[in-house]
Amino acid sequence: MSPASPSLSRWRQFNALTKPRVIQLIVFCALIGMVLAVPNTPSWPEVQLGALACLGIWFVAGAAAAFNCLVEKGIDARMKRTAWRPTAKGELSDRDTLLFSTLMCAIGSWILYVWVNPLTMWLTFATFVGYAVIYTVILKPLTPQNIVIGGASGAMPPVLGWAAMTGEVGPEALILFLIIFLWTPPHFWALALYRVEDYRKSGLPMLPVTHGNEFTRLQILLYTFVLLAACLMPFVYRMSGWFYLFSAVILSLGFCGYAWALWRNYSDALARKTFRFSLIHLSLLFAALLIDHYL
Repeated sequence: MSPASPSLSRWRQFNALTKPRVIQLIVFCALIGMVLAVPNTPSWPEVQLGALACLGIWFVAGAAAAFNCLVEKGIDARMKRTAWRPTAKGELSDRDTLLFSTLMCAIGSWILYVWVNPLTMWLTFATFVGYAVIYTVILKPLTPQNIVIGGASGAMPPVLGWAAMTGEVGPEALILFLIIFLWTPPHFWALALYRVEDYRKSGLPMLPVTHGNEFTRLQILLYTFVLLAACLMPFVYRMSGWFYLFSAVILSLGFCGYAWALWRNYSDALARKTFRFSLIHLSLLFAALLIDHYL
């Protein structure tokens, strides 16, 4: 097999900055917000609007991820999980990364403002600022509650999707926001538990570093209990039906089960399984909302 061309290799480096797997989940959650905002089967103009909104959100989210890589390149270089990133390895300069992030944000904002609506553009840009600046630059190195407060930015995708289709932020969108907001801490702390030495070396005040393993496990358990209640709200508010309720109960009890086992008897392997299940939990939960919407 011939080696990749320099231009292809360069493209892969810039693509890596956008954290593609994270962006896929962001766009998927935004898409769920869009679908739920349309009462019936979407018309062709609504499909086009949703596609443009997804594209714009993808660009801005990718810009935020690239800016995060730029700011944290020194920290990333000290952590096994992130040492491969082009900025951490010095393969991309600060100037190129900043230019890439700026261009991505500008293109995405333009798409959202011109082709979707100004509200979605401003909400998406505020999410960019919240993640790239408030969370990455200020909160993350300052407080062990960084992921709790900063989780507000990560919970915005369904709100953006709802705003794209309706031009407003309804209570349904806020319920979806609350679910992701409460899901984020136990999801991320499970990762931080088995990556605690990486975070200790990085100097970041993550909860397992500042408060210890046992305290973090208890917080994960308590959050999964509260998350379970939040996951029932779409049914209570009559956003969804029995299919979603059944799915939400099974998935949330599964998350609680992992958290309970982690609290009772810790191991890195179990923390890793809990982290992986948290991704399955959110993906299938929102997929159940999507299916239920058309039943």
